Amino acid sequence: MKKQILFILFIGVSLVSFAQTDSISKSVKAKSEAIGHGGNNEIKINLLYTVIGLPEVSYERLLEDNMGIGISVAINLTDEDVFGSRLNYIIAPHYRLYFGAKKANGFFIEGGAAVVSYKEFDYSSLAYTSYPAGYDYSELNKNYTNFGLGAAVGAKFLTRNGFTGEVYGGIGRLLGNSNAIEAYPRIGITIGKRF
Repeated sequence: MKKQILFILFIGVSLVSFAQTDSISKSVKAKSEAIGHGGNNEIKINLLYTVIGLPEVSYERLLEDNMGIGISVAINLTDEDVFGSRLNYIIAPHYRLYFGAKKANGFFIEGGAAVVSYKEFDYSSLAYTSYPAGYDYSELNKNYTNFGLGAAVGAKFLTRNGFTGEVYGGIGRLLGNSNAIEAYPRIGITIGKRF
């Protein structure tokens, strides 16, 4: 009788521990699949722009598994030429369409707009006016602000813990003043976090 009771107890303990192990493994699997994929918000910094003195921070909101909208803001921290002009700032709202198997991951195409502010040297003032020696020509820098439309292609990579990495490239065309710059770059190597 003791052997039968011990055998039934052993079978019962085995079944209970197997059920717990199975539920724990399902829970771990569900959590590991959800990490990094469940959030709908991303904050990113463009490392490429930061290196050249034009740090860019982006926010993206994922609308569905394969699309998102976002905005990028880049501000020039130096008084040097960036991309052939003295950019003050770039504000670029965008829409992305993803083609990867995971949520907002893999190859994407991007369409967007931009507001670009930059300085240009006003050579026309020099042609009609003579200035004394030692005159500060910085007053001849004029600020322009233009609106533009552009497109880019790229790829987004996602880790299990929700960190993202992107590589993308594209260009936009500015609409407006003809004596100013005509295009703006839309390139980047970014890192960020999905939450």
